Amino acid sequence: MKKLFLTGCISVLIFSCSKKETPVDATSSETTAVSEPAKTNLSGDQIIETLDCSGCHSVNERMIGPSYKEIAEKYSEKDIELLASKIIEGGSGVWGGVPMSAHPQVSKEDAKKMVEYILSQKK
Repeated sequence: MKKLFLTGCISVLIFSCSKKETPVDATSSETTAVSEPAKTNLSGDQIIETLDCSGCHSVNERMIGPSYKEIAEKYSEKDIELLASKIIEGGSGVWGGVPMSAHPQVSKEDAKKMVEYILSQKK
């Protein structure tokens, strides 16, 4: 029973942290990964909404990954480059054993906007 439960949890993690997909066109059953254009005019929180972040993170509560408030308490403005790289490249080990998936479609500039929004959640 425990193995079945654990297998189900891992499947949910993999599914919820994978890239969003969208149909190529309304008449096609093929899908393609959503690709964000580099240097968007969206704010950090708007960029986060377009990605799969909410499957693992929320503003106030720990989910699969840490809450944005927890991240903001642990890091500061000097860590923007580091955290932007983690968004793009993925990472693991800092907040537990579940790795964060990479988001290579996100530009460095957009990743920095996302980090700035997350750091703004500091109490």
